[in-house]
Amino acid sequence: MSQETTGYLIHHTRIAGRSDTLFSDDAAALIHQAGRGYPRAVNRLAAAALLATYTTHKTIADTTAVRAAIAEVNDQ
Repeated sequence: MSQETTGYLIHHTRIAGRSDTLFSDDAAALIHQAGRGYPRAVNRLAAAALLATYTTHKTIADTTAVRAAIAEVNDQ
């Protein structure tokens, strides 16, 4: 089912005006697993992962960024 989350992330990044890849496949799978596929949880984790990616000057969210996002979301 992580393919659904990957499609969801791609769809929402295209709505935001981006056509490039923002999440690695492993990152999307981890977002799906941690968010249990729930759209609200996926959104929160994806946003936090993008912020973590930006702060490390990377261009694609990887599992390191998602783990940081998980820790951030769990601390709130």
